[in-house]
Amino acid sequence: MNEQLKRMKRNYKNVPIPNELDFVVKKALKQKKKNHANLMKSLAAVGVAAILFITGINTSPAFAKALTEVPVVGPLVKVLTFTEFNVDDGMAKADIKVPAIANMENKTLEATLNNKYLEENKKLYNGFKEEMEELKKNGGGHVGVESGYEVKTDNDQILAIGRYVVNTVGSSSTTFKFDTIDKKNQLLITLPSLFKDDSYIRLISENIKEQMRQQMKADPDKTYWVDDKVDFESFQSMAKDQSFYINNEGKLVISFDKYEVAPGYMGVVEFIIPTNVIVNALVSNEYIK
Repeated sequence: MNEQLKRMKRNYKNVPIPNELDFVVKKALKQKKKNHANLMKSLAAVGVAAILFITGINTSPAFAKALTEVPVVGPLVKVLTFTEFNVDDGMAKADIKVPAIANMENKTLEATLNNKYLEENKKLYNGFKEEMEELKKNGGGHVGVESGYEVKTDNDQILAIGRYVVNTVGSSSTTFKFDTIDKKNQLLITLPSLFKDDSYIRLISENIKEQMRQQMKADPDKTYWVDDKVDFESFQSMAKDQSFYINNEGKLVISFDKYEVAPGYMGVVEFIIPTNVIVNALVSNEYIK
């Protein structure tokens, strides 16, 4: 027993502190450096992230607030705000947050995703600047863009990140893109990769239509463009690579942007697909439960 305790103690002391966490701790406790001098000495000596979390939250509100700025996804992988683009001159406003994934073992995938996030937001920001300059030339007007991200799923196997863009020129439009990652196998999951063939498109589309009908029947305030009952083109089928993610319950969630299948007041809409509808088309039940 003593030897086991010694071994556990050695392992405990050897747990490294992630660089990002160390930075946040120093930043949060800077203003309380004098009051927490002894605490920081003990943390440096022990060097264990768990103690940083437990002691820091209990002793420093600033520490707890700083931690909320660095959401931890799973035991190792983190999603951080890499950089921000901000403009606010009264007539034009941009608030763009660029996410970045850290601590993935698959560094190629990590770099590919992070480069994609940076490039798509740089493009968004440059487009905003061009639009702002064009409005100024034409006598002014209001233009705005907001971009950010949400961690949709966080469990031992799946990390799903949603990135949204809200454009406000006259009326607003909202789009959502998702990346669903297998953290265990360090793979990016695509919608087609979940299925044996393209039959899933029809199966899911028919189920979505049925969900639309049921929702409208239960709630008269809901409207979907289905069954040719509207002046717009009715929803017939989702795309082969429709926006999706896998939720914490292991269910497939299909997402449609604002105005894609419903009036603008419905916003972005999502449909959870019952597994029994697609079970025979799945390659396996590794992800979808």
